[in-house]
Amino acid sequence: MSVKVAIVGAGSIGFTRRLVRDILSVPELADAALAFQDISQDNLDKVAALCRRDIAHNGVAATLCADTAREPVLDGADYVINTARVGGLEGFRADVEIPLRYGVDQCVGDTICAGGLLYGQRTVPMVLELCEQMERHAPDAMLLNYANPMAMNTWAALAHSTVPTVGLCHGVQGGHHLLARLFERHVNDGVAEDAPGYRRVTKADVDIAAAGINHQTWYVKVLFDGKDWARSLLPLFQADATLCEHEKVRMDVMRRFGYFSTESNGHLSEYLPWYRKRPDEVRRWISTDRWILGETGGYLRVCTENRNWFETDFPQWLQAPPWDFAPEKRSDEHGSHIIEAIETGRIYRGHFNVRNRATIANLPPDAVVEVPGYVDKNGVSTPSVGDLPLGCAAICNNSIQVQRMATQAAVRGDAELLKQAVLLDPLVGAVCDPPEVWRMVDEMLVAGARWLPQYRAAIGEARRRLDSTPEAPHRANRAGAARVRTRSVEELRAARQAAS
Repeated sequence: MSVKVAIVGAGSIGFTRRLVRDILSVPELADAALAFQDISQDNLDKVAALCRRDIAHNGVAATLCADTAREPVLDGADYVINTARVGGLEGFRADVEIPLRYGVDQCVGDTICAGGLLYGQRTVPMVLELCEQMERHAPDAMLLNYANPMAMNTWAALAHSTVPTVGLCHGVQGGHHLLARLFERHVNDGVAEDAPGYRRVTKADVDIAAAGINHQTWYVKVLFDGKDWARSLLPLFQADATLCEHEKVRMDVMRRFGYFSTESNGHLSEYLPWYRKRPDEVRRWISTDRWILGETGGYLRVCTENRNWFETDFPQWLQAPPWDFAPEKRSDEHGSHIIEAIETGRIYRGHFNVRNRATIANLPPDAVVEVPGYVDKNGVSTPSVGDLPLGCAAICNNSIQVQRMATQAAVRGDAELLKQAVLLDPLVGAVCDPPEVWRMVDEMLVAGARWLPQYRAAIGEARRRLDSTPEAPHRANRAGAARVRTRSVEELRAARQAAS
């Protein structure tokens, strides 16, 4: 069979190349027509060069074209994968740095909180434009959305287009791997790893069901060795000294609400009102050993370092061995597995972001939820989950109200609704008063003006307000509670050489 897969925002070298390997590792998809689109010609050329080299090395019949124009890439596509980051690093920097001056200390800033909500104002119009183009050029295609803010982008596509859309993330898989490692440690307590009888535990040995909303999904079933451990995981974490240092937020949420949450320590800390509101206490809850554990602006730092490394060291990428396409090299990203299931009929089970309807009974039916699902030739099906535990549902509902308002604000260009959404965000509301929120959003709208055409009139008004009212001095020049310096390319090279 031959299918066409279009990747929008394909200039992300690591992610796009991994998706290509995943797809072409499936024998029935080895002759796929791949089409890349990105607004950066330079990034597009580099990623396409690496992927073409991989295709040639593996001797598969796949073809690859690349274009900065989107509609030719979409024409006749069967699947469209969206990975675009509207505004790039410049927009992302404003999402992190401006709220920081008002005391809003984010680790990532791409889901909710001030940064994620403003990010959504840039991405939702792009997603709706993409859907409109798909309706004309690829009317039978499915949209697989990887772009954040996941819930808002998927919500907009489902509410304002006819395009069948599924949101995809790897947070559930990441937590699943962590649980497998925990159980391996538990069953081998006191046994050396190289000793006879040491038992390996993999994801395949741990059956899970997770439900909630993207980045706030709860492992409501964790089956291992005939027992459901969902309410008994905290002692396993407490027995691991490294996890006690690295997962303080997730462990505390387990302690208070009873269930393990999918997302990383740093991500989870910025969706809740309790762990990042006082600068002198942030380090109590996070670690700077790795950015994802809670470092201030950690993802921005890593993205900046990777971009600089990519631009400087691309020739070395071309000199490295090509990638092999093989089942054992395939990642657990859902995208290729969904395409394989629909095209071949092999059943795939994963966790997907879809319209709730009645899947989770005590979350709103219009919300986008992350739930277990199955894929076959008939598409994606999601069984009923029932009620989430009340505390877990309450945490999700707080974010859903914010997501709903911010999504509608992005569609309508409604600055007042956007400000209300930011004010109601859990962490922002724990840190800022209403006048600070109104001014902060004005600053963020002005900073992102080139990517926010729906706010043109509101941005003009925001500029006038900012010019006439000086910033409150007690909020100026906030450095962040746990900032780590961005490393130079030379430092990155030295670190990689030392590690190898």
